[in-house]
Amino acid sequence: MYIGRVSGTVVATIKNELYQGRKLLVVDRLNLQGKPTGRYDIAVDMVQAGTGELVLVLDEGNSARQIVGREPNGAIRAVIVGIIDQVDIPGATFETYRARRTPAASGAADD
Repeated sequence: MYIGRVSGTVVATIKNELYQGRKLLVVDRLNLQGKPTGRYDIAVDMVQAGTGELVLVLDEGNSARQIVGREPNGAIRAVIVGIIDQVDIPGATFETYRARRTPAASGAADD
């Protein structure tokens, strides 16, 4: 399991039936300081995450298949299981997506 940031989406017109109706997202792995490691996964989104959001990724095939209800077989390894609101690690700089939104982007009215 790791903390990552959604950096994009994957669109495929022809895919394994397991992925039908499921959103696939590119997730950049982050280190304990909140910085990208240069590694990424393509993960099945189970929580309606969006680009830029900080997420919790379960990166273990057997557990991932259980979450999507395809255990013991299925072509799946990584699943987004949570959207992270806050991380408290001394010296870390995990900037959450919600903190980066501007008032106009979040739908707040101008005063």
